[in-house]
Amino acid sequence: MSSNLPLLDPLVQLYVPASRTNEALKNDLIAHCQDILKSHIGHKTEASFSHLTDLVKRRLLQLSPSGSSASKFTNLVLRLLDQPVLSRKQEAILFLFTLSSLNSRQSHAAQIPPLNHALLTKLQPDPTPTMPTPYAEERTRSNAARLSEFRARRGMPYLSESLLVRDTLFLMQGISGKYVRFASSKDDEKTLVFSSDPKDVIAPPTQALIHRLAELGYLYSRVESFIREREKTSGVGMIEQSLCHYMQAQLTEYYRLIAVLETQLSSYHKDRHDDHSQDAPEILETGLSLRRLDVWVNEWRLRMRMMSVCVEGARGSHGGALVNLIHSYTDNGDPFVRKFTDELLEEVSRPFFATLHKWLFSGELYDPLEEFFVSADSSLGHIPYVHPSSLSGGINHFPNDGVFGGFNGDNDDLSGMRESGQKLWETKYRFQKDMLPMFVGESFGRKIFSTGKSLNFIRYSCLDSDWVVTRQKMSNTSGTLQYGDISGLERSIDTAYQLASHRLFEVFIDKFKLLEHLSALKSFLLLGHGDFADQLMETLGPSLARPANTLYRHNLTANLETAVRSSNAQQDPVDVLRRLDARMLEYSHGEIGWDVFTLEYKVSPPIDTVLDQEAMEKYLKLFKHLWQMKRIEKTLDKGWMKITGGAKSFIRLPELAFEWHKIRIAMTEMIHFIRQLEAYYRLEVIECSWKVLIDFLNKKQGDLDALIDAHRNYLHRTTKKILLWHSKLGKEEMLLRQLTDLFTFILQFREATDNFYNYCLTESARRDQKMDEERGVYTGNNQDQISDPSDVIAGLLSRIRDYGSGFSERVQTLVQQLQVHPDLDCRFLAIRLSFSDYYRSKKDQQANQTKP
Repeated sequence: MSSNLPLLDPLVQLYVPASRTNEALKNDLIAHCQDILKSHIGHKTEASFSHLTDLVKRRLLQLSPSGSSASKFTNLVLRLLDQPVLSRKQEAILFLFTLSSLNSRQSHAAQIPPLNHALLTKLQPDPTPTMPTPYAEERTRSNAARLSEFRARRGMPYLSESLLVRDTLFLMQGISGKYVRFASSKDDEKTLVFSSDPKDVIAPPTQALIHRLAELGYLYSRVESFIREREKTSGVGMIEQSLCHYMQAQLTEYYRLIAVLETQLSSYHKDRHDDHSQDAPEILETGLSLRRLDVWVNEWRLRMRMMSVCVEGARGSHGGALVNLIHSYTDNGDPFVRKFTDELLEEVSRPFFATLHKWLFSGELYDPLEEFFVSADSSLGHIPYVHPSSLSGGINHFPNDGVFGGFNGDNDDLSGMRESGQKLWETKYRFQKDMLPMFVGESFGRKIFSTGKSLNFIRYSCLDSDWVVTRQKMSNTSGTLQYGDISGLERSIDTAYQLASHRLFEVFIDKFKLLEHLSALKSFLLLGHGDFADQLMETLGPSLARPANTLYRHNLTANLETAVRSSNAQQDPVDVLRRLDARMLEYSHGEIGWDVFTLEYKVSPPIDTVLDQEAMEKYLKLFKHLWQMKRIEKTLDKGWMKITGGAKSFIRLPELAFEWHKIRIAMTEMIHFIRQLEAYYRLEVIECSWKVLIDFLNKKQGDLDALIDAHRNYLHRTTKKILLWHSKLGKEEMLLRQLTDLFTFILQFREATDNFYNYCLTESARRDQKMDEERGVYTGNNQDQISDPSDVIAGLLSRIRDYGSGFSERVQTLVQQLQVHPDLDCRFLAIRLSFSDYYRSKKDQQANQTKP
């Protein structure tokens, strides 16, 4: 076989590149190949070439059932047979087959039988070939043992695993070891550096395993540095403190695990030092190894990863947002991750639930570090309810000698309190959606926010703290809120919300008489008391016709008191009447009393939370419009009574009878317009909107915000329909301006009619005097003859016709616009005004006339 030595040298260098530079490795591999050749390859074989290829194919099919390797081998064999370079083709294939059988015997012993004596007997003519003793020993040793022995012979042994285990235990605590250490990179992420000493060689698979175990040390360092950082930082929230406390407890458990592992490692070294027998190396199989260490810390690796993720999220989150972040990790298919996150949330959410309990059952917000999803405006303190009788001046000064002593007051004392009372409810507490945990949900979060705000309002603004304290004591005995009982939390939220809302309705309706105040606004400012409005119009009419700068407030309040005493309004509660006041708005030069007069209803906390400044301004706007319409109504009533009652005086003016007939028709048209408009306002707008509001109050459902919204909707609907607001941008008050123009035309028509009436009276009296003189009766009242009566009559009648026709044209335009109004009630108003198609457009009239 010495002749094969020059051939083995290039063959070994071809298949083992490392042997090209390592002379010892090359010699060792050549010697190994020679042993194989000497064992059985060198004998002359008579086995057929086809039988050998069948053995190889069978082996390849076992390794690769798909058959691709066997097909490739067949192709290569056919190509090999065509090559003249290699003379001993069968021996070469047998040599390679024998090598592959030896190298894979350990890993495939169960699937592929080794190339034993029986197999060789089939390949060789010698019936009893024998295996050399060195090869038989080689078969019983593993590849790892042979490689270890080989490295020992060459002076390159691997480091002992016990030393690596000790270093790994240090690495798992974030501490560098003797042979493996941490090196910080630029991005502050630790990297592993292995010993560069050629005597301390660590196999690549072992390095990968150490890398895997060292991840625990890296994660441990991140978590520990976060905890230490928060310990040194001031103003850390209670939720973050709970997070740090839980993580510190986890690290303590991790310390115990490391201590147990170090104890086992120390015990292993002691046993190995005491035992000098041949069985001493067996201790490693029953002691601590890197692979066993990897198995034991696998669960802790997952824990550390989750803790590290929470640490990263906690750096940019705060309070409820941090709870929300941790809760998002529960959406995971891994049961371990879900369980760990639930345990973490149970601990971290304790401060949140403590704050929630106090807010939900007592209305108190204790959140010094602003971690809750409810924030408070510290500039707004608690504003208690103040009874109007305790304030001096204005409407709130009620003398004992009369019910209407408050009419002459000023409202400056309550203006500031009205603004503060409104702010107390609307702006003192704010809902922060980004701080709301997901396991609560926005709908329940809104209920929690409303419940605490209601309790706070009941306690400090409504002075009903006894009920709140009782509720708080009951809640303390019913258990605590916690993350593990979400269904119980939802039930508690619903119950607390319903109780607080119902109590708030009771306080407003029963204690503070909200319904009485709303009825008073409807009766006085919306002129629901018809007899009161008539009496007030009668008493104030002469005064309001004068310039505004000649009016005095005490006269207005005196007339107001007279109107109340002479109508059914005197049956209203005393507290309601004391809040009623008459005053003048700011006026400019040339305005009269009708332009600046208004009624005012004054409210105090906590009622001003519902009847806020904006709502009262809308009430005043509605009163001004309805008061103007009431003026038009009374003006037309008086005018109609005058022209019908004075008809006998016009007998002596038969030539003007037809003109008076046309005046009566025009005035009837105006009265119809006002009557239908008033019926629409009263029946279809105010009363229908009022019924919706009353139904809501009777149900007593929802919180104070719902009550405020219900009143605002009632007022908005009433204002929109009374003032005929249009939804199209730029046309909101278009119809209101047209309606105001119609009122102006009615007043002008009424004034022109009065002038014509006075002329007719004068002319009738003159004709009576003339007839008396013809009979010889002298009354002594010499009235001058009008120079040209026809000119005077023509001028008077011209103005009357202009105002009458102008009114009809504008009503026709108004009706046409109401017919296409987006609001259904406004379209019904158009039907009321033109129920007989009287205001049908001329185009429609002509179209109907041309029909056969």
